[in-house]
Amino acid sequence: MDWPHSPPHRLSQLGAYMVTAGTHQKGLLFRSSARLTFLCETLLRLARGEGWALHAWAVFPNHYHFVAESTRPETLSILIRKLHSITAREVNALDRTASRKVWFQYWDTHLTSAQSYFVRLNYVHQNPVRHGLVRLASEYSRCSAGWFERRAESSFRKRIYGLKADWVHVPDDFVVAREDIL
Repeated sequence: MDWPHSPPHRLSQLGAYMVTAGTHQKGLLFRSSARLTFLCETLLRLARGEGWALHAWAVFPNHYHFVAESTRPETLSILIRKLHSITAREVNALDRTASRKVWFQYWDTHLTSAQSYFVRLNYVHQNPVRHGLVRLASEYSRCSAGWFERRAESSFRKRIYGLKADWVHVPDDFVVAREDIL
């Protein structure tokens, strides 16, 4: 039986997953260039260390999204626990609030079809645009869109960016403004 107060995490199937996590009460706790860089670099480092290949990521002052794949999906909870622990300790040290709750929950979705995977790649890459932070996703430095545009074949990039992501149900009612990322 699932715990009724948190999203279930069924991490037994191989393949790609999309993950979204938010800060406690949607607080803008990573509201500076240095904090955002720290959160993004910590995500990239830990994902690699835990055997997760990141395919898309976007990091904001109060939430993040990523799409990743692993042959050991059960390690996703380890990755998230380490990421949240390390980043919470750092932001709390900076704010001199040792016991403050930083992260709220995370939601994961096992991507079971190519179409679902492709749409979510686009969703994550375009998230900075969706939040009104930049005109082009590749202009946002804590997002994988620029990396994707430099590395992906032109035809694949056009295919991904041509997909509509309006129907994707992702917890993403986070409010972020341009001044929150400077």
